[in-house]
Amino acid sequence: MSSTPPAILDMPPSDDVASNGARAAARRRRLLLCANYAALLGGSVASSLMSRYYFAHGGHDRWVATLVQSVGFPVLLLPVYAGRSAGQPRPFTWFTRRLLMACVLIGVLMGVSNLLFSYSSSYLPVSTSSLLLSMQLAFTLVLAAIIVRHPFTFSNLNAVVLLTLSSVLLALRSSDSAEQPDGGSRARYFVGFAVTLGAAGLFAAYLPVMELLYRRAVSGGFRMVVEVQVVMQAAATALAVAGLVAAGGWGKEVARWDGSPAAYWALVAALVVTWQACFMGTAGMVYLTSSLHSGVCMTAVLTFNVIGGVVVFRDPFGAEKAVATVLCVWGFSSYLYGEYTTRQKQQEGDGKVAAASNGSGADKSVTGGGVGVGGGAVETV
Repeated sequence: MSSTPPAILDMPPSDDVASNGARAAARRRRLLLCANYAALLGGSVASSLMSRYYFAHGGHDRWVATLVQSVGFPVLLLPVYAGRSAGQPRPFTWFTRRLLMACVLIGVLMGVSNLLFSYSSSYLPVSTSSLLLSMQLAFTLVLAAIIVRHPFTFSNLNAVVLLTLSSVLLALRSSDSAEQPDGGSRARYFVGFAVTLGAAGLFAAYLPVMELLYRRAVSGGFRMVVEVQVVMQAAATALAVAGLVAAGGWGKEVARWDGSPAAYWALVAALVVTWQACFMGTAGMVYLTSSLHSGVCMTAVLTFNVIGGVVVFRDPFGAEKAVATVLCVWGFSSYLYGEYTTRQKQQEGDGKVAAASNGSGADKSVTGGGVGVGGGAVETV
């Protein structure tokens, strides 16, 4: 085995890192994981707030809001081609036809999810849509149990129930006129409610599907994860461009903008960058940890979105929304406690196995060669 640590973008998944025991590789993995955490946090909060700002200041085209979520994928080509080691395959040449078709299909579904989120941003306040999007953790818990066989525990079930109750409570809040940021009707609120849950469901399905894809098809390090993300984002962009062209293109979008054209294009550019950071951070965490862990982090980040909506846009935060927030935090905490207790039990079990193994090894070394009590030969170490 070479003593030179791998480049940070060529890092293997967490199981392989643990097996080689290299401290340098472990440090690089932690650095990469922290970078993905930061990208998810900053990208999610900034993109959600700026998407709402776009619709609040004259932006009307939901296909434009969908396009900016994926059109920045060429930026990802820089880490794909920069600093590629000689032993790595040429970018994108390792894709099989089956893998390519799977990435394109997932990318199209991601584009649909992006469109649903655009409708959510135009129909609902940031705080309300963020609380509804926290339902993706409940969906992820169920789908991860089905797709990647993640164990379904009581704490997980408790989290699902609490998050579901939170969404039901927000549905009952539809009579509050302040919940329609564009002055829409109650029916408009329910449309926003439905599309937000649809976006949460599609994104929740995306996480375990990506974990399964990474397990079976991606074994060459984080660089290949970025390549997969490029293909999926390109497919999502193709869907958004087709929808934008069918809807008549950019048209009078800039003319209807409240501010200057320069401010409009600056906002679009910022949305492109922040959405790429959000999606790449999510994909990186799925690869480095698990789909469920990534879903939990997304739920935690949504809490910051709720706070941001209240602080930046003065979203209403009445008793119903406060209770819904408490239920979300309670469900999130229930999941974390369940995962903590499960990990503690696993560590205790591993410790007992290791102790038993060491004791068995000591008996072998003391006994030496000879005959055991049962008449069998005792192994010499």
